[in-house]
Formats: sequence, structure tokens, C-alpha cells
Amino acid sequence: MTAEPVKLPEHERAYRALREMVLYGELAPGQPVTIQGLADLAGLGMTPVREAIRRLTSQGALVFKGNRRVEVPELTLAQYGELAFARRAVEPELARRAVENMEKTDISALEEEDAALDAAIARGDVRGYLQHNHLFHAKLYALSGAHVLIAISEMLWLRSGPPLRVMLGRHGTANLPDLHREALAAMRAGDATAVAEAILGDIEQGIAQVSRSLGATEGGETGQGLR
Repeated sequence: MTAEPVKLPEHERAYRALREMVLYGELAPGQPVTIQGLADLAGLGMTPVREAIRRLTSQGALVFKGNRRVEVPELTLAQYGELAFARRAVEPELARRAVENMEKTDISALEEEDAALDAAIARGDVRGYLQHNHLFHAKLYALSGAHVLIAISEMLWLRSGPPLRVMLGRHGTANLPDLHREALAAMRAGDATAVAEAILGDIEQGIAQVSRSLGATEGGETGQGLR
């Protein structure tokens, strides 16, 4: 008999639902929402949603604004630069370690995520792009077994995902190159160093695009961020 899927507790379901809203752009930076509104969106009770909000505020993904309102924080270019610095240090190492534990089935699963990502780009599906891009990286990093680094990476994605959504809202998905294919080829060759280099190059592309977008915003759309 096939085992029935384990039903998650409500507080965990609430956390995952709100986390996806942040990661995949359903909550825009600077957009205040009520706790009741989030509970309604998640289709869950106020108590588990409050607990989820506490977890997300501790990770910096949400901030309290008073009057039972929260919002995704708006980042400055300098703040985003700090996140970018940490991502450059953590994510290539997670990718390198993942290769040591990788099976052919894992590579196949990552190939499927990359195909779904490419399809989202082709149809201009911003949410689909955010979802499958995140899942590609998350599934890869999970193979590393480096739980401390994975937790750091998850926090970094929660903080850096919303400005990526803002950039995509302005420019769409038409010019979104990635180095996932290079990373996958290196995985199939078992070359951990090349996988790490490809993942570093991949996140550098995203960092550059978001930095330009934030720089343009801070410069009133005419500053150096457009250069």
C-alpha cells in the first residue's frame, strides 16, 4: 500500500504559505497587509498565521508596522549588497557539497525544474519563474546536507527574493539568462568545482540585474543604476 502523505500541522502550513507569498512575489515590498488579510489569503486561522509571521519576522522577511499590519521590507541598494555578499559566499559552497551526495535521480529532478523554469520564461510567467528558480536552487542545496548553511541560504532568499520580483515586474522575463544548463552539465560530469562556479555565475547575473533596478530607483530612474 502507498503511504498516505503526512498532514502538516497548521502552524507549519501557515509558515509555508506565507513564505511562498514572500518568495514568489504575492506580497510586494512596502505593501502593508493585515494579519487577518494574511489569514484569509492562506485560508488558515489567526493563531497559526501569527506564529508564521513571528517566524518570518525573525528571518527578516516581514516587519511589523503596528495596528496589526505587517509588510515585506523595502531594501536599499546597500542592504541588498550585503545580502549579495553573503549569497556569493554560501551558495556556491552548498552547490559544491551537493555534488558529493548526488544521484542520477537527483539530476533528473533538477533537469525537470530547469525545464519548467525555461517554460515560465518563454510564456512571461513571473511567478512561475520565481517558483521554479527557487526550487531548482533549494533542491540542489538540500543535497549538501549542510543544515546550517542551508538555513542561512533560505533566509537570504527570503530577503533577496522580493526585490527580484520588483525587477521582473518592471522588465519581464524576456532577458533572463541563467547558467543552470552549465551547472547541470557539470553535475552529470561529477565536477563539483564547475558546479560551484556555474551557480556563482548564475546568482551573479541575478544580483547584477536587481542591483541595476535598485540603483535606478534610488537615482530617480536616471542615476548610475541605469549605466
